[in-house]
Amino acid sequence: MIFKKYFLLLVLLILATFISYSQVTKVTISGIIKDSKHMKAIESANIIIKQKADQKFITGTITDVEGRFKLVDLLAGNYTLEISIVGYQKKEIDVIVGSLNAFLDLGEMIITEDLQTLSTVNIVAQGSADGLSDKMDKKIFTLGNNIAQSGGSVLQAMQNLPGVTLQDGKILLRGNDKVSILVDGKQNAMTGFGIQTGLDNIPASAIERIEIINNPSSKYDANGNAGIINIIYKKNKQEDFNGKIALTTGLGSLWERKENLPTIRPQYQATPKINPSLSLNYRKNKLNTFFQGDYLYTQTLNRNEFATRTYSDGTIINQQVKRNRTTSYTTLKSGIDWNPDEQNSFTFSGYFNREKIIDKGDIPYFNENFSQRLRLWQFLEDEVKYTVTGSASYQHKFKQPGHLLNASFNYTWHREDEKYFFTNIMPLYTGEDSFALLSDEHVADFNLDYIKPLKRGRIEMGLKLRRRTIPTNMQFFPGLNSPIDANAGGWADYKETIPAAYANYVLETNHFEIEAGLRFEYVNVQYDINPDHNTYKSDGYDYARPFPNLRLALKIDENNKLSIFYNRRVDRPNEVDIRIFPKYDEPELLKVGNPTLRPQFTNTVELGYRLNWKNGNIYTSFYHKIIDATITRIATQVPGSTILYNIFQNAGRSYQTGNEFVLQQELASWYSFNASAAIYRNKINGFTVTNRYPVPTTYSMPEENITSGNVKLNNTFKLKDQIQIQLSGIYLAKDIIPQGTIGARFSIDLGIKKQIQRGKGELFLNGTDILNTLKTKRRIIGNGFTYISTDYLETQVFRIGYNYKF
Repeated sequence: MIFKKYFLLLVLLILATFISYSQVTKVTISGIIKDSKHMKAIESANIIIKQKADQKFITGTITDVEGRFKLVDLLAGNYTLEISIVGYQKKEIDVIVGSLNAFLDLGEMIITEDLQTLSTVNIVAQGSADGLSDKMDKKIFTLGNNIAQSGGSVLQAMQNLPGVTLQDGKILLRGNDKVSILVDGKQNAMTGFGIQTGLDNIPASAIERIEIINNPSSKYDANGNAGIINIIYKKNKQEDFNGKIALTTGLGSLWERKENLPTIRPQYQATPKINPSLSLNYRKNKLNTFFQGDYLYTQTLNRNEFATRTYSDGTIINQQVKRNRTTSYTTLKSGIDWNPDEQNSFTFSGYFNREKIIDKGDIPYFNENFSQRLRLWQFLEDEVKYTVTGSASYQHKFKQPGHLLNASFNYTWHREDEKYFFTNIMPLYTGEDSFALLSDEHVADFNLDYIKPLKRGRIEMGLKLRRRTIPTNMQFFPGLNSPIDANAGGWADYKETIPAAYANYVLETNHFEIEAGLRFEYVNVQYDINPDHNTYKSDGYDYARPFPNLRLALKIDENNKLSIFYNRRVDRPNEVDIRIFPKYDEPELLKVGNPTLRPQFTNTVELGYRLNWKNGNIYTSFYHKIIDATITRIATQVPGSTILYNIFQNAGRSYQTGNEFVLQQELASWYSFNASAAIYRNKINGFTVTNRYPVPTTYSMPEENITSGNVKLNNTFKLKDQIQIQLSGIYLAKDIIPQGTIGARFSIDLGIKKQIQRGKGELFLNGTDILNTLKTKRRIIGNGFTYISTDYLETQVFRIGYNYKF
């Protein structure tokens, strides 16, 4: 009932701003003028373009010695292209600016002294002002408009985006966590290979925009069945010297939401947040240099979960998992753009990141009525992560605008240096244990992409080669009466090779659009492990498969558009999913990898419709996914023990069917609102799996299904004196998780922003989860046990910040 009340409150408030992307990419058209008699290029022909309705002049140019011309910065609309030169018949061509291609080649146009021949050509203006691309395959959002999340992390900023939810520190698109994360269009060892934890420490202040791609074309890697999130770092290209300096500070966990169980150390309260940042840019003639630096220091009550485990033999254990976290996060990004001439450009860039994490945790275990403490497990985690990336890219522009050849090479090194120290306090003794993990990830990517504009579309094709290796070493140091399985340590080497090729074709006419592509990937993964490991052996897999994509669109009229999508994608297990070493930060709920895990493959069909009207629009989509070899965690109880082992498995076939809805309307110059909603049904067929660690344990689950969704209602108010106010609300319905459910959640965020110093400065104040209502409830049922928990982790944070552009 309490969530129904909160939901009603949310509906009544509807007071937030929706993060929208309002830039319109302008179109360039080009062509060649020749005479009809000798088919020779005509130099110095006059080319002008006018509004078709009133013949108002827009822009013009003349042809060069090869008869070529180009007209740039055209907006969507209907135009007349006029070709004239002394001695030739003037020629006019109707030009319709459509919605798909930023460049279009009109090809050869012949002029004679004969009668005019009128023709019609379709041109694309890519991008839209409503946050949804005209292809309806992705949504684009700037973080600068996200007042309520300013000063927070990228992960926090994403929670207000349509179709995006957060669960256990992971991003879910339409309730699915199989999301591929790109940084500046490239996969990165910090975020791009199934790992999303780094997003919670990337300052949102460093990011220009976020692209959500639900239906990727073949030019993207096939990994990630839920879709792709592309995070674009800021990069200024203004002339001369310019930059931006900013400082954000704040406090979280202002009061204790639930009192600790007895005998443990206090929870973090009034947790500080500090985020200074600096960006510099110098552009002169053929050279552009850029630098961006961010530092984030934060203390967080990272986890505060109270749980009860009930076993079939009547045993009941109450516990609390409390984790106080201190994080420092340093990011430096710099590079050079060099344009030696109009046709060629080079970019060289480097990226460095250091993340330092100190976790201090307490996990007390009590009997049913809390009269006896059964155990107190305390831990200290000291972890340092380094990421270094070097990139070199080359672009060749052919004489025809939009005709491009791109080549790039990226190398990433990522180190994970993790040390855990445990104190195991039992009624009769105290033991001390520890382990050390060192992992070095090396990723080399080579990409070659080619784009050729056509009269009514374009062709894209390319090649990609990736080599990825991750040597890992885990050493256990058991103490007195240690619960640690020292024989499960040792070394492991992960090796991945992926060559791929793709081709994509786009066609647009007055009434329909077609985009068809095919990506072919060969994947070889080998996982070699310590031969003395007590359970697992070396393993691996390979496959060679096509991944097609298709988009068909019907343009009913200027304001109505219908699209249908199909794509096939894959989710390859990440290295941490198959890592053979048990983790002991929670000693009675151990997480272990599974080297026999295999990829899951997904086929998706989606139907989308968009309706535009004055100052508003509505978009809705219906989709259905069929997932084979579904990857999920399965928790099992070993007979004779209360310890649970949580291990990834391929659980057979599952399905997801859903509907997404986004409504946006500007009602006045000072007031606009946005509402988004998603409803989906998850179903997983019954299955039987065997967890092999520490001993083979079989688990069977019958068919499960649930209908879930979320609602996000937002408004923005633009007041006098350049003040904006944002209040956003989110409701997440009860949802299915492996072996159970996660309860409904609700939160409200508030933000205020004011422009000062003639627009160069900006002040903001915001609060996330201002009512402190966001907590996570779970219910898990396994073989002989039930696990019920509520996590009161830190969700409420208040921040104040200032930035200045110079």
